[in-house]
Amino acid sequence: MLESNEQNVIAVVVTYEPELNAVGHLLNVLSEQVNSVVMVDNGSKFDLEGWNSGRGLRSVNLIGLGKNCGIAKAHNIGIEWAKNRGAQFVLLMDQDSIPAINMVEKLLSAISTLEAEGKAVACVGPFYTDPRNATHSPFVRMERMKSRRIPCSSSTPLIPVDFVISSGCLIPMKVLNAVGGMLDVLFIDYVDVEWGMRARRDGYQSYGVFDAKMEHNLGNEPIRFFGLVFSSHSPLRNYYIFRNRVYLLKQPWVGKLWLVTEVRLLLLRFVFFSFISSSRLAHIKMMSLGVWHSLCGRMGKYK
Repeated sequence: MLESNEQNVIAVVVTYEPELNAVGHLLNVLSEQVNSVVMVDNGSKFDLEGWNSGRGLRSVNLIGLGKNCGIAKAHNIGIEWAKNRGAQFVLLMDQDSIPAINMVEKLLSAISTLEAEGKAVACVGPFYTDPRNATHSPFVRMERMKSRRIPCSSSTPLIPVDFVISSGCLIPMKVLNAVGGMLDVLFIDYVDVEWGMRARRDGYQSYGVFDAKMEHNLGNEPIRFFGLVFSSHSPLRNYYIFRNRVYLLKQPWVGKLWLVTEVRLLLLRFVFFSFISSSRLAHIKMMSLGVWHSLCGRMGKYK
């Protein structure tokens, strides 16, 4: 079994106004599993550099961007930092995630097993649970015009999926060199989906690893509507969701199955936030603007 200290594994943690106790715990756990950690901060007002220096963890480094450049660009800056230090693998982490003490070891072992079988591995991701309500988030794969939720099973410990969420995602550097980094014009939302689909276009497959565990806060409370689950996002967040999804729908390499499924989900989401949610007019405006900006090619941070 591969151990993380036998490889050069560098973790990239993206932060924005983090809760310091939580991110401190994350850094402590990560520093025991990887060779080094780089925190890429998106313009937090707190003096993270002084806070980090005072903690005395020599393996934890900080890159302060001075402003919110989005999660995709922050990932790319961290990936470049890792590449310049000879990383063989990059582990992407959100500030609100906590890996199990053997998560990286399990992810590395999965890559070793898959590559020994001749698989071209894009990335691997852990099975995660929301610690606030013990909600398990199964891996998702598009099948028969809908998203299939794949429950945890010891008989299928490695599951091919369309993508894994960015937090906890372990990517070989050789794959990043071949596929490229994250698409920073997306800014936020669907960054991990776009990269996973682009990697699949280039012949690589993403995998979910049930033996690798992680705690991850799933964000706002989910809302159920016609059997579907939507996160209760702000109008601005819906702007990015609609803009970036429509951007993906325009790409020639997106499969028809995914295309039909996403159009259906977007329509249901539009109906829900237009007629059932609070701030209906604001949601209608920002969702419509997101679609329009995507069609016009206006990407990046919303201004």
